[in-house]
This record gives sequence, C-alpha cells and structure tokens, in this order.
Amino acid sequence: MPFRPFLALVLALTLGPTLALPLGAQPPGGVVVSQERLASEAGAQVLREGGSAVDAAVATAFALAVVHPAAGNLGGGGFLLSRPTRGQASFIDFRESAPASAHPRMWLKADGAYDEARHHESLASVGVPGTVAGLREAWRREGRLPWARLVAPAVRLAREGFALSENQAASLAEQLPAFARHAPTLAQFSREGKPLRAGDRLVQRDLARTLQRLAKDWTDFYRGRTAALIVRDMAANGGPITAQDLRGYRPVRREPLRGTYRGFELLAAPPPSSGGQVLIESLNILEGFDLKAAGSGSPAAVHLGAEALRRAFADRAQFLGDPASAGDIPLARLLSKAYAAELRATIRPDRASASDPSRFTWEPDRPHTTHLSVLDRAGNAVSLTYTLEESYGLKRIVPGAGFLLNNELGDFNAVPGLTDATGRIGTVPNLARPGRRPLSSMCPVILVKGGSVVMVSGSPGGRTIPATVLNTVLNVVDFGMGARAAVDAPRFHHQWLPDRIQVEADLPAATREALKAMGHTLKEVPKQGCAQVILVRGGQAEGAADTKRWSDSGVASE
Repeated sequence: MPFRPFLALVLALTLGPTLALPLGAQPPGGVVVSQERLASEAGAQVLREGGSAVDAAVATAFALAVVHPAAGNLGGGGFLLSRPTRGQASFIDFRESAPASAHPRMWLKADGAYDEARHHESLASVGVPGTVAGLREAWRREGRLPWARLVAPAVRLAREGFALSENQAASLAEQLPAFARHAPTLAQFSREGKPLRAGDRLVQRDLARTLQRLAKDWTDFYRGRTAALIVRDMAANGGPITAQDLRGYRPVRREPLRGTYRGFELLAAPPPSSGGQVLIESLNILEGFDLKAAGSGSPAAVHLGAEALRRAFADRAQFLGDPASAGDIPLARLLSKAYAAELRATIRPDRASASDPSRFTWEPDRPHTTHLSVLDRAGNAVSLTYTLEESYGLKRIVPGAGFLLNNELGDFNAVPGLTDATGRIGTVPNLARPGRRPLSSMCPVILVKGGSVVMVSGSPGGRTIPATVLNTVLNVVDFGMGARAAVDAPRFHHQWLPDRIQVEADLPAATREALKAMGHTLKEVPKQGCAQVILVRGGQAEGAADTKRWSDSGVASE
C-alpha cells in the first residue's frame, strides 16, 4: 500500500455493560483513547481490574514506549493533567530539562552563525528525560494498582514482540536512512539493515530488560544501571548530560490553568507549556463572536479562529517560557476576559491582520508527539501528552538500554534576539539555560460542566497542537458535534509567524477562496494533528479515535 505517515492509530476502549449516563452523573464504565491498539488495551485491562484513570494512563504510556516508538517514550517528557472526582485537579510537568552546561548561545558556531544540525540533530539537543519520573509521580498521587503491574504489559510487549501493522512497518522503513547513522538503532528497528514488513514481530530485548528494572525500581533510570548506560553513551560521544544531571531531575506539580467558555470550565496546561495559554486566550477572544451562526468550516468561523490564534501565539512568543527562569509571565492578564475584549476589538470581520516580527501589538483595524485520554468508571479523567520532539526523537537508541533519546532542546529559541517572518523566535523567556525546560505547545485539556467531566482532548503536532485542540472544543461547544464528528471535521491553524493559515485539504474550496479574498495566505496540508477525544454527551460517553490520521483504529469493550 502507499506509505501513510506514522501519525495516529487511535483506539477508544469502552468498559462496562453500558456507558449511558445523564450529564453530571458518574459514568459506569471507562474509556481509553491512544494512538496504538495494544497500548490502549493495556490501559483498558487496568481499568477492568479496578485501576484508576492515572493507573490506566501510566500503563498505556509505558506500552506506547514499546509499540509507538515514534513518540511513545522513556527517553522524552511531557505533561499529565488529572481531574479526579474527589480532590483538586493536578498537573504533573515532566518536561525534559536542559543539562547544567546549557547556555543561550549553545546553538551558534564559533563565527556566530546558527548551527541547525547541532540544535536538532546532535546529542547537544537531548534534554534530561522526565517521562519515568513524571509517570511515577502521577501514580504516587493517584494510583491504586501496584507499580510493577502497570509496567508489566510494556515488558511483555518488548520481550515477546508484537506484529507490525502496515503503517508501523512503513514508518520504520521511512526512517531507515536516519537509523543507519547509529548501529544500535538500525539493529533494533530493522532486519540486518533491511526494512521490517507488516506482520513481522518487533522484539526489543534491551528495552524489555530496561523496563524490567524500572518495574522493580523506577529510580534505576536516574541513578542505577539505566542511568549509567545513558551517561556512558554521552561521555563516549560528546553529549552534555551527566550523572549529576540525571540525579537532579524532578517532575514538578503545577496548578492547571483555568478558564471558562460558554458555561464550560476548562482545565489546561500551564507553562512551560504554552498550550493552555494559547487555547484559553483564543477561546476568550472567540467567546464574543457568534460562531454557531457562522457555521462550522465557514469563512467567518475560520477567519475569526485564525485571528484569535494569531494574537494568542504572538503573546506566546513574547512572554512564555519556563516559569522557573523566564521572569514574570503575565498569565492573569493574558487569560483575562478584559484583555480578550481588547484583542477582539482589533479583529476586522472581513479582513486579515498582518503579523509583524518587529512588534507584538495590534492596530485597531515538529510535530511528532502522542496523546492519550482516559476516563474511568468513577468519572476521574486524565489527559496526557508526551513526546520525543521529532518523530523518533534523535533517532538514537541508548546502547544496551533499548530506548530512543529525545531532541527536545530544539524547542529552545535558536538565536538570541532574532525573531523573523519564517517563524524563528529569539525572545528571552525561551532561551537555553541550565535546568530550564523548553517551551512546549502540548495542550492536554479537560472540560467540566455541572461538576462532572464532559470532554477530554489533546493532540500531537508541534505548534499546531493548541489549534487542533481548539478545533475539537469549538466543534463540540459551538457546533454541537459528537466526538466522532468533532475529530473528523476539517482543521485550521495560525501561529502568528509565518503569517499564514494552515488548512486541511478537506476544508471546503469556497471557504479557502473566501479566506484568500480577505487577505489570508493559505498553506494546505493533508492532515493536521491527531486528536484524541472523550466526550460525555446526550447520556453517552464516547471515545473518538483520529482514524483519518491512522488506519488501524479499533474499539474494544469489556
């Protein structure tokens, strides 16, 4: 079959004899939605055994590290947003951090020129991984089943292997030239340098041994045998991460960002993710427009959505970074309804604005992440997004450990002071510094109404992530769609710079032409993001997989 990018198998698993419930009632079953069938089944079985939503998320995430190596990971990082039925919502930041040797000019050559390869393709781009510590912290707070039980499915999948689907095999084959630059990676993901085919079993014995160690003692990753393997690889090849960097890593518990939109409460990601800021700020702006009357996919709805995103992304570039070292981030102002009203007044309903890299004011005129969503039978919800940065990260296996390293420090601004029309940002809040966590666009979100979770959403896709999530929220709240329709509807994105709207190919041609007439520049893409949505609506809990991005989706029920 023709190659289809390794983008998303998403599986919705429904548990219990029925998921019928009125809005605000406790759901009698649970749902797991992720990008791989086997990973979602691992999480679903945990729910069947009485595990919590966090238990299921942890099991699913570890399994994704085996069956979805493009983004599922041990060697990366991310964010976990949890909304329990009892107690306060919480947010675990397990974003990768810069090693002690990091500095703002680390991506420049001796002559001051930007070195893109060093920024994105070298060991210097690897951040101290946070995934294992973050999953453990979430489990410590809200887990019920034993830790080893949650890691066990991943151990089994790595040790015994699993049959590759056509999409998985095509994805690995596409990466063979990159894998060939590092012998351990090529050995793990090929058959003596030849592409694996659909139906072949992918067995990852080194990864299985690493997972077995982590099942017994999670700290092995940061100060045991696994840590030693990481440090040995770094030392032998000029990498910056030291044993001290690994021992010093800590996940951070943060307060979720909170907003409201048309009567719904939103819980979203705080810095160092910009996803929550972009989402809530954009929704605040759009709340003053009648999008329902405009209609889904209409020129007016896309234009207004793009203009809201343009302004939110400009604020992202100017203000957002790691809150530990980026200075005062004016979140209260950025997320206020009054500020949204000011920005709304600068939007012309019939004309595109202009993005100017030299200013952040308005005249009054990589994308390879993975997301999973979980709702358990008690109504507890988890929205988890994590990543290796690019697809397969650095495309480099830690020898003897079997997992891929991230190239996440590529999310730091490249050249201090240089912000240009291509989308390169050089503002101070997101420059590399020791221990700093690079700015992210990940956007796990949970919507609540009447005291109960009604929607869990998220997506991969680099800077397009907040826009993809925004599309799913608008589709549900403004356009009255169910989960399946909300995931399948055409999407759009604007990120301030470069100054253009990205639109999916199935956006109506009439809408595209009308947007051009308003002065917008369009970039057409086949698909954007990979939304993973759970929705409680009309007496039903629905899990929707992004089947338009990945053909192997499926539903399993208890």
